Parts: sequence; C-alpha cells; structure tokens
Amino acid sequence: MTNKKILLVEDDPNFGTVLKDYLMLNDYSVSHAKDGLEGLIMFKNDDFDICILDVMMPRKDGFSLAKDIRATNKDIPIIFLTAKTMKEDVLKGYEVGADDYLNKPFDSEVLLYKIKAILQRKEKDVSTDDDQHEFQVGKFHLNSKLRHLSFDGGEPRKLSPKENKLLKMLTLHINDLMPRELALTKIWRDDNYFTSRSMDVYIAKLRKYLKEDSSVEIVNIHGEGFRLIVNA
Repeated sequence: MTNKKILLVEDDPNFGTVLKDYLMLNDYSVSHAKDGLEGLIMFKNDDFDICILDVMMPRKDGFSLAKDIRATNKDIPIIFLTAKTMKEDVLKGYEVGADDYLNKPFDSEVLLYKIKAILQRKEKDVSTDDDQHEFQVGKFHLNSKLRHLSFDGGEPRKLSPKENKLLKMLTLHINDLMPRELALTKIWRDDNYFTSRSMDVYIAKLRKYLKEDSSVEIVNIHGEGFRLIVNA
C-alpha cells in the first residue's frame, strides 16, 4: 500500500519542519508549503489525500486557500491549524469545508489520530457510496452518482454534494428513523452545534424540493433525527 499524501501548509518554518518530519516518521508522504499561495500551486500540481492548513498565513490565508481547494476538489479532507479559538473563526472554517480543527499548541498524536480517522471514514464512504445510486422516492427519482433529482420524469435538478448525500442517506432509511448523529458524523464529519444548524438548513432545502409530491415528507423526530416518509 502506497503512503497517503499530505499537503501541509504552514508558514512557521521550524514548526512546519518538525510537523513534516513527525508525519513522515508515521509513514505519510508530506509536501510542505511555506504560505497559502505556494500551497495552492502545490495542490494544483499533485494529488493529495488530505490537506492540513494553517489559518493565519501571508499572501493567502488558510480560509481563502480552502475555498480555492474546494473549487477544484469538493471531497478532499481539510484540517485547520489555528491559534484562534473564536467561535466565528471555527464557524467560518466549517463554512469553507473544514473536516476538523486543531487549536495550537496541540498534541501531535491527536493530529495523527484525526488524520487516520478522517482517511478511514473517507475510504469507507467511497466503498459504501458505490453500492447503490438509483432511488425512487414517490414520484421523484434520485441518481446520487450524477446528483440529479427529477420529478415525474421531468428535467433533473442538480443537487449540491451535501444535499445529495443527505437525501441519499434519508432514502436509505426511507420510512424509518435516520439518526441526526449519523448524518452529522458521516456528512459533516462532526456532531456539534454549528454542524447541526447547518444540517437543519439543508433539511429545509430538501423539504422545498420535495414539495412537488404531496405524498413525500421529511418529518423531524425531536431529539433523535428525521424520517423521510412516502405515503402510499
């Protein structure tokens, strides 16, 4: 098995070198960029399995870099390293697609654990997501591979990646409880206040899309999760 490739973008040369060496000692292949612009160039010129980005950097900060990375690859995991603990910064990080956060100073073993956990989830997602991608929900047809949702054979609506994953998960639990924690952990990678609020926004969007078929509804099971119900 080939070593997983990490893009490490950290402007502190000493800390960056130490972290790179530590990760390489644990069998990862690591490319270290000294600022956000150099990190973007490295990302575009190579294939990586995960990105570790410092937030405060010259030329291009971690949030801007994450947006550029997400524009190219919506699925690659991103971990932010930050000296900030402001709620707004954490929320901003999740908004631009962070999978996890670590506040400096941190235990390097914790980072190692987070990397392993995220990559294992990623591999599991890929293997399970390939199993089934065609679903019928009342008069709706979902093709989760193309992210297409069509009503009664009409023109398909292109879903966003998170809309698609959430609707697919609801469909896999059709007429049954889809636990809130399961969706948050699998799709948002974390179960906290911010990701929970984000999921509620996506549930509202899906309800709006599904309104065309009165036999289909998403019901909130208070404190537990949601049920996608199709009335015969």
